[in-house]
Amino acid sequence: MRIVFDLDGTLVDSAPDLMNAANQMLAMVGKAPLSLSETISFVGNGLPKLGERALLARGVAATEHPALIEALREAYEAHPAGEAQLYPGVMECLQSLRAAGHRLGLCTNKPEIPALALIDAMGIAGFFDIVIGGDTLPVKKPDPEPLTSCFAALGDTPMLYVGDSEVDAETAVNAGVDFALFTEGYRKSPIEALPHRMRFDHFNQLASMLSDLQSHASSTAGAG
Repeated sequence: MRIVFDLDGTLVDSAPDLMNAANQMLAMVGKAPLSLSETISFVGNGLPKLGERALLARGVAATEHPALIEALREAYEAHPAGEAQLYPGVMECLQSLRAAGHRLGLCTNKPEIPALALIDAMGIAGFFDIVIGGDTLPVKKPDPEPLTSCFAALGDTPMLYVGDSEVDAETAVNAGVDFALFTEGYRKSPIEALPHRMRFDHFNQLASMLSDLQSHASSTAGAG
């Protein structure tokens, strides 16, 4: 099976570092810092959009946005993994999936350079055969192209996308692939509002759920 993961709010709790970088940006124009909950509410559509939402929330004139968002990018790329942590069970789950022969990819709206730096710092870079960031292609999620390009690089086995948010669920729908929802990430909507094939709240559940899914698919094929 080909399994592609989102990054922020799915594999890694990166919000504290995003908050720190955004607050450095806001301090440049004398604005009050974001709280962690505010930061999480702005995550999902890439770093520039996070910066834009933070600036709008603090009433900063649009004419100042481009330079400040560039400052945000520089601040975040300098420290993408200062306080970030893997969600519980992620390392063991990735090890189990690779041992079972699954091909793994990463599709995130985080810019590619800090995404690669983050997964390297978290010790999980070696699990992924392909990484597509928010600036790898001309478009980003929920456009399906980043996700379909990621899957295309992994072969032709069945596909599953694993994410945590409204953007991820929409991307899966747009790409026509099954979606597994990690419920403990940065989702803003009720679970039932996000279309998904399966859901889990701890990564120790994912490998067994995939095994059950494959067994069901095999038995269905055999019955046909």
